[in-house]
Amino acid sequence: MLTEVIATRYVTPLREGGSLPGIVEADDLGTYVTKFVGAGQGRKTLVAEVVAGELARRLGLRVPVLVRVRLDPVIGLGEPDEEVQDLLKASGGLNLGMDYLPGSLGFDPLAFEVEPREAGRVVWFDGLVGNVDRSWRNPNMLLWHGDLWLIDHGATMIWHHNWPTADRSVTKPYDASDHALAPFTPDIASAREELAPKVTEELLREVVALVPDEWITDEPGFGGPEAVRAAYTRQLLARARAADAWRPSVPADYRRPEKPGVGNAPAWLKGRQSK
Repeated sequence: MLTEVIATRYVTPLREGGSLPGIVEADDLGTYVTKFVGAGQGRKTLVAEVVAGELARRLGLRVPVLVRVRLDPVIGLGEPDEEVQDLLKASGGLNLGMDYLPGSLGFDPLAFEVEPREAGRVVWFDGLVGNVDRSWRNPNMLLWHGDLWLIDHGATMIWHHNWPTADRSVTKPYDASDHALAPFTPDIASAREELAPKVTEELLREVVALVPDEWITDEPGFGGPEAVRAAYTRQLLARARAADAWRPSVPADYRRPEKPGVGNAPAWLKGRQSK
């Protein structure tokens, strides 16, 4: 089970996010970027965050620690913004928090360099979970202490919005031509060789077990939370076993921007990237 904390103060909204996530302080003295169960995108966004985020972590990719955030709607009574008030009132109970990384920078492919091996691992993983939200327009990656961190996986596993047709997505090709890491010659073949064998039924069961029952209890067409978890496990396992069919594609003639790489990075970061 993910660690559970209790929200003690709502700090500020993050209006870049479509679901209006916010920074929240909790009783463990931690600070979390929190996505709320009452947001318009619904609970499946939170389910995707847990399943994709924790799977990425177990495959060796960097993802900020995820926690269950227990929220009392009374926390929003003093908020001057009516939209925030309404969101907090609709989000009593369990929500999802991501450890806030102070001082982190949004990833910019024009300013930062990523090695082909690491780029390949991220691109391959995004292909596995069908991430449609890691483009150069919205990379959903951070640089923190010189390392690349992955965030915002709510737009993965689009197939779980229509379970009756989910099987059609098992072999669906993953077009990585618009991926934020496409400019860095991602070594997708090595990533597939390394990561695909790690996506086992046992690992997937461990990951989906972290999804709270209350987010999947009334899923149409299923008899209960365990049946839903089994469906996620089957779908992702089938996708991993079909890796050759959906291998991420980057055009062979892809050209990087004219001024890529560490040359445009802040001076203080160049030393870290060269290590």
